[in-house]
Amino acid sequence: MTVSDIPALNATLNGVASLLLTAGFIFIKTGRKDAHRRTMMAACFVSVIFLIGYVAHKILVQGVHTPFGGTGLIAKIYYTMLISHIILAASIAYLVPRTFLFAIRGDFERHKAWAKYTFPIWYYVSITGVLVYFSLYQWWPAAR
Repeated sequence: MTVSDIPALNATLNGVASLLLTAGFIFIKTGRKDAHRRTMMAACFVSVIFLIGYVAHKILVQGVHTPFGGTGLIAKIYYTMLISHIILAASIAYLVPRTFLFAIRGDFERHKAWAKYTFPIWYYVSITGVLVYFSLYQWWPAAR
């Protein structure tokens, strides 16, 4: 494995987190609280591993910006998605641990109230993370 493999690994981790979040949502909606708890813990673990890989990649390549190769309307769509992804990703660094804390403390009413906002944001960030990867490295890579 090389440094250039990290973005694909990170996209995979985001994809796995998205699947785990979907399963966790289904589990809680069907009353399977233990399965929900285990699945959400796994989603958190996968997201932490992603974050470590993301920061490591930025450090190892000295924070280099990966250029987007798309133009026109697709570039506008991409940058809108990217900006919302970045802003919301920063917010989940606070929202996810806070939401988990309420569950750990057994304050399920507050956990549920926070999860109403945390879940869709975390879900969006996980999915758009995969889309950012595909946009930059697969669909519209910049000329190297």
